[in-house]
Amino acid sequence: MNGPILIVGAKGQLGHELSAEARRQSSPVVAVGRDDLDITCVEAVRRRVDETRPCAIVNCAAYTAVDKAESDSHAAHAINALGPEYLARAAAEHDIPLMHVSTDYVFDGTKSGAYTEHDRVAPLGVYGRSKEEGERRVRDSNSKHIILRTSWVYGPYGNNFLKTMLRLLRERDELRVVADQRGCPTATIDIARALLAAVSTTAGRHAKWGTYHFAGAGAATWHGFAEEIVDAAARCGGRSVPVIPITTKDYPTPAKRPGNSELDSSRFYASFGYKSPSWQKRTREVVESLLVTAEAR
Repeated sequence: MNGPILIVGAKGQLGHELSAEARRQSSPVVAVGRDDLDITCVEAVRRRVDETRPCAIVNCAAYTAVDKAESDSHAAHAINALGPEYLARAAAEHDIPLMHVSTDYVFDGTKSGAYTEHDRVAPLGVYGRSKEEGERRVRDSNSKHIILRTSWVYGPYGNNFLKTMLRLLRERDELRVVADQRGCPTATIDIARALLAAVSTTAGRHAKWGTYHFAGAGAATWHGFAEEIVDAAARCGGRSVPVIPITTKDYPTPAKRPGNSELDSSRFYASFGYKSPSWQKRTREVVESLLVTAEAR
């Protein structure tokens, strides 16, 4: 591949992981955060792409404050819908492919089984609607795109559910966690590797453009995910406290969440040859790495 990979949103939890993994794989990278590039400014986006001339662009930038988006729809729309369009258009001008990260929240959660790429989208809130619109704008603006929907993202960088549970585990004698929403916890390291696997195919004549699902293997409720986090921490010498199951009604939020966020990742594996290990395995690895790092300090 000629040119570096341009990683947008490189200071977020996924962008940070992707930048690190790309460098571990000896891939040339230009990593930009929000201070380096405002994706809601079309001229800034065009200028950055003109200057960088990357072999591919990976957009990890997103407005992910799901509840805040309900009262901040303008910002969510600008970052999640307009920004991806501007990146897609600028990429298309130079015949550059765009990898764009999307979300399970484009679905309403009423399906009984795992969602496939062929299922109808029906987002419940502002965040999901802005992400679904971003997908449509990418498709309309650049035929050379891969949209990667993922779910329940966690890892060592940034803010996420796993790190919140570890913090609460130190502060509280019990954890109360929603047990009637299910999905696929997905580690940032696996999303990073999946994105790089997809990027590696884009230079060939048989690139597989389109929309794909990629998530951790297996499904869990938030309660089950929390139990695994607590158990992993206890194995590393951390505290062990009860994890009490509660309902969505017991924990009201401004934004409505889908009851089922499970994603079927089989099409991605068939196309690109990478799949995540079980979410339990990755959870244990991430918890161990975070606690060992904390002890080393």
